[in-house]
Amino acid sequence: MAENTAIVNGVELPISTKESVEICNFIRNKNLNDAKKMLENVIKLKVAVPYKRYNQDTPHRKGRIAAGRFPVKASKEILSLLKSVESNASHQGLDTNNLVIKQAIANMGSRQFHYGRKRRIQMKRTHINFIVEERVKENKTAVKNKK
Repeated sequence: MAENTAIVNGVELPISTKESVEICNFIRNKNLNDAKKMLENVIKLKVAVPYKRYNQDTPHRKGRIAAGRFPVKASKEILSLLKSVESNASHQGLDTNNLVIKQAIANMGSRQFHYGRKRRIQMKRTHINFIVEERVKENKTAVKNKK
């Protein structure tokens, strides 16, 4: 792990893996503050998450995206993870205004059975991994002087 990165892992989150994959694709390589604002707008049903991979029977939305949805529950869980990675970065002494999401990975977790009458139906579980990196701004004059 580099000295200018921070990591957070969400294990066995009770959200859909397919929705998590689409949200991770939506916020990857974005500034952390911008990604948090985008997810807050998804929770308020103002901005739809574009569905590019799992988009069968997905309706079109207004704007520049074709197929999209509003995954509110998954957005709330991922937003809490982004706040956690921001606090991890500030604890390490990184500048929270220059953080960029380098990795956003959603994997399928274990499938636990429901208890009782619905016991044959399995619950949704997802593992999510975020790595943010501090973007270091170099002066153009310093780069020219090196050459």
